[in-house]
Amino acid sequence: MPSDVLTGWARTAPSRARVEPAPGPAPDLAQQVLDMLGRADGRGILPRGLGRSYGDAAQNAGGTVIDTTTLDGPLEIAADGTARVGAGVSIDRLLRVAVPRGWFVPVTPGTRQVTIGGAIAADVHGKNHHVDGSIARHIRSLTLVSPSGIHLLGPDDVLFWATTGGMGLTGVVIEAELRLLPIETAYITVDTDRTLDLDGTIDLMSEGDEDYQYSVAWIDCLTPGPSLGRAVLTRGNHAPRSALQDSRNGSTTGTDGSGADPLAFSPRPLISAPPWVPPGLLNRASIRAFNEVWYRRAPKHERGALHTIGRFFHPLDGVRAWNRMYGRRGFLQYQCVIPFDAEPTLRAMVERLAAARCPSFFGVLKRFGAAAPGHLSFPMPGWTLALDMPVGPEALGPLLDELDRQVLQAGGRVYLAKDSRLRPELLGAMYPRLDEWRAVRARVDPRHVMQSDLSRRLGVL
Repeated sequence: MPSDVLTGWARTAPSRARVEPAPGPAPDLAQQVLDMLGRADGRGILPRGLGRSYGDAAQNAGGTVIDTTTLDGPLEIAADGTARVGAGVSIDRLLRVAVPRGWFVPVTPGTRQVTIGGAIAADVHGKNHHVDGSIARHIRSLTLVSPSGIHLLGPDDVLFWATTGGMGLTGVVIEAELRLLPIETAYITVDTDRTLDLDGTIDLMSEGDEDYQYSVAWIDCLTPGPSLGRAVLTRGNHAPRSALQDSRNGSTTGTDGSGADPLAFSPRPLISAPPWVPPGLLNRASIRAFNEVWYRRAPKHERGALHTIGRFFHPLDGVRAWNRMYGRRGFLQYQCVIPFDAEPTLRAMVERLAAARCPSFFGVLKRFGAAAPGHLSFPMPGWTLALDMPVGPEALGPLLDELDRQVLQAGGRVYLAKDSRLRPELLGAMYPRLDEWRAVRARVDPRHVMQSDLSRRLGVL
């Protein structure tokens, strides 16, 4: 069988694997998937959804990759908001069905183009982690096909927690039930604040985030001196119907709430990134200029603006294939979390980024709440910083190694769903329950059938 070249969303570290579609919905679907796992050779097998992991988590060089987007059924929503969905159903498709009926996903990452199975494998988080936790907290049950058999799992099963955040290495999730969130409209009431520096950003988020279900700060990691860590902080809650009526009467600052149907939801990309981008387009000068414009155009202090779901949660989905903007060499996304008592480390990291010759085009700061019980789940109480950095500068590798050291010393970790270059000797220190996870996994996959480029690179198994 011919092989395909696969990369993560950041378009780095390509590798070849045989890609086989998962069986479509059928009464014996689980058994068919189990048969596929049984045919895997020594290089193993791995599920892959829409390929939005940034690094090599959904690649399997020389082995087999199961395209799980064919697991696109069922998609059912009960009267109490329980959704039963196939693992290949995307968050985008689920929202297009759920929102017009008055329901919203309990957790969404920064893109809708993620399958439910992929979201479970990465135990994704969103802007509401400080209130609602990661997606695993909202999964009622899931059906997992491991090399040893078929498992119907709930939160009372240790294999459930090894799978949520397990990066696809316990088996193939084929279906899940999750609790949706009731909403009255397809809008978010948003408060925006422009902060002057990192201390102001931290203080404002620490003091006021609990009043909002959703909170995120775009942070400038290039401007040094007194403006170090200045940010645009946007926080919001789901808008009630009354907010839309007030908007039409002219009593709010928002302009997105004029539609006749308060639950209308049909987002689409507004533009497409060009197929070819000159090398070096995103450099220190261009990114610094962008940061200045982005910061200045944001309101200093705005209350009650109405934003659509797409605008607030998934702005980058408005640009089709936006990853091409980084050119052929791609980019690295680096995301870490450090405890709440490690704010000096956060400041030191931002200072180092501002001084580096490796610009970050995309900097996001959020607060995490309580951790999920998942052995390899990324979120923990603390500050999470995410950075997009173009590949190319020679100083990039040493810079990220230095950030790893700072994160580890503070008791933090990096996000495996976005990693492509962590040193394997750091994995166990960042994820202290790794050996517990290995023991659970060994019971359902003693022959190491489930493998990935990430698992080999980091020595996960």
